[in-house]
Amino acid sequence: MTQSKAGQIVWHDLFTSDRKRSMDFYQHIADWTYQVERAKDFAWGGGEKDFVLALIGDEAGAGFAETPPDYENGWIAYVEVPGVDAAVKRADALGGKIVRKPFEVPGVGRNALVRDPLGVLFGLSLSQHSFPVPHRQFGPDVYVSNGGQFPEAFYAELFEWQVSPGCVSFTGPSGDVVAVRYASAWPTSSNPAWVPSIKVASVSDACGLAEANGARLMSPEAEKTARAHGLVLCDPDGALFALEGG
Repeated sequence: MTQSKAGQIVWHDLFTSDRKRSMDFYQHIADWTYQVERAKDFAWGGGEKDFVLALIGDEAGAGFAETPPDYENGWIAYVEVPGVDAAVKRADALGGKIVRKPFEVPGVGRNALVRDPLGVLFGLSLSQHSFPVPHRQFGPDVYVSNGGQFPEAFYAELFEWQVSPGCVSFTGPSGDVVAVRYASAWPTSSNPAWVPSIKVASVSDACGLAEANGARLMSPEAEKTARAHGLVLCDPDGALFALEGG
């Protein structure tokens, strides 16, 4: 880990029940290319399996995997920490729930999965690769919850995030904005979640293309030219994502 990565969202995994469909969908929306790597000891299920990297040029910031047993389809954001084991203990003490204890991904790093006090799943990561923070692929992640709730103290203590007045945006130790809170009314039937903000050339064009390819707009009151934290969609496989103009 480099100091500049600390507290930043450095990776996203997509769990999908139809990897080929998801790859086609996001290639249309984000113009990503893909690289298939063969893992000898696959982190999500063991054994030898393929793992798909999503790239913009030489920047890799996301991976696609078939949804493992006991998990749901959706995106998982990973936050860089100086030590995964220490961060897991801290998360537990702060009221989080450990979903998967620290584990090694050869050539990638040490990871763990945690739920925050509202039940939102996210990952902890200590990188062992040379990929930078994927700013070309993703903007600040979006936190969505009923009533706009956000466990401010949990994230402030765990990642040293600073929260802006009104709890709208969150900056990491480097001073970069790492996340924003969804400002509009969130459907009461929807679970709270971290949502990746995918960078696109035109939000309105990408939104129209996403809907034409089976996505649903989760914030129908929002204009299609809205900023990422006002525009959240659900992809054909049920995973939430946001759009941000690049």
